[in-house]
Amino acid sequence: MDLSFTPEETAFREEVRTFFRTEIPAYIRAKVSEGRPLARQDYVTSQRILNTKGWAVPHWPLEHGGQPWTPIQRYIFTEELMQAAVPLPLQFNCYMIGPVIAAFGSSEQKRRFLPRIANLDDWWCQGFSEPGAGSDLASLKTRAVRDGDEYIVDGQKTWTTLGQYADWIFCLVRTDPDAKKQAGISFLLIDMKSPGITVRPIITIDGRHEVNEIFFDAVRVPVENLVGEENRGWDYAKFLLANERTGIARIGLSKERIARIKRLARTTSAGQGCMWDDMDFRSRVASVEIDLKALEITQMRVVAAQAKRSDGKPDPASSILKIRGSELQQATTELLLELAGPNALIGAASGDLRNDLNAEFDWVDAAAPTYFNTRKVSIYGGSNEIQHNVIAKAILGL
Repeated sequence: MDLSFTPEETAFREEVRTFFRTEIPAYIRAKVSEGRPLARQDYVTSQRILNTKGWAVPHWPLEHGGQPWTPIQRYIFTEELMQAAVPLPLQFNCYMIGPVIAAFGSSEQKRRFLPRIANLDDWWCQGFSEPGAGSDLASLKTRAVRDGDEYIVDGQKTWTTLGQYADWIFCLVRTDPDAKKQAGISFLLIDMKSPGITVRPIITIDGRHEVNEIFFDAVRVPVENLVGEENRGWDYAKFLLANERTGIARIGLSKERIARIKRLARTTSAGQGCMWDDMDFRSRVASVEIDLKALEITQMRVVAAQAKRSDGKPDPASSILKIRGSELQQATTELLLELAGPNALIGAASGDLRNDLNAEFDWVDAAAPTYFNTRKVSIYGGSNEIQHNVIAKAILGL
């Protein structure tokens, strides 16, 4: 199998690479590279630049703003975007609810929501997980009872990422409590300004406010905000989750991080001397880099095979990419944490100590929070344990 790029693909790579490095503000890309939290406006600014170019939702249908790219071009686009430390277009908008509405929404929902989703005029969040219904999502208990032209929603969602910024939430709700649990679920679009919605922050181990609990107390939702058919929400959720797992290996992100680790290790870092002189550290960097190259080649094989598929279904081999990609993301944050040393402790790299550092110090502040936050990548999008089961059944036939 020839895994090299064609001249046309190489030219495309240079085009997107140049655009990312010249058009996306440097201060935003610096935040991404250093692992610092992005403000709401950072996401909006970056995505609107991409949308003006026509690149915010290239994987959507052409009639809704997509691009006629091949799977190889989509791969190149995503990898170059990550290596340039450009924020991904908001996941909840562009990779989750947008494709669901494009595939299953009414004509009015498509007209009303899709342009605003692509341009980040509306910020969406995900209302799936609940206390007691995470990995077993079909056990969710949030209920929606039909009352004329409205549903009345009561219940609770949790781990709602960036819900504090959201204008809308897409929710799985139970509309038939007597049906088999997967069969009694519907998919609703809910305005976050609706009376009866309460957002409560969850402060995670990295000290950041990224996720939330959301409570629904007799929230009235117009029936016109039902996506597709009542009690078919589980089908739409499976479609959404397949999109969420696309590109979750984030090879470009790990490549950018490895390059930064090598650059920082060659300088006097956090008062520890030149870490690049430590042969054990250098050996572990090399080991991760080799594994990353192997994963990149594997991903290119999967992408090349996907380009030949006529059914449009995701390749189950993507589960391999998810497992190994998440492990390598975690490995790179461990190397960064070791590079920061004791200065990774909250507040340690401050005052006089900062003046003694010859290396950049913003990344030192972010090293520990990034390390802790990256523990989750082996869980979300389908835990690695679940992905092992997918491989066993769909690939090995066990």
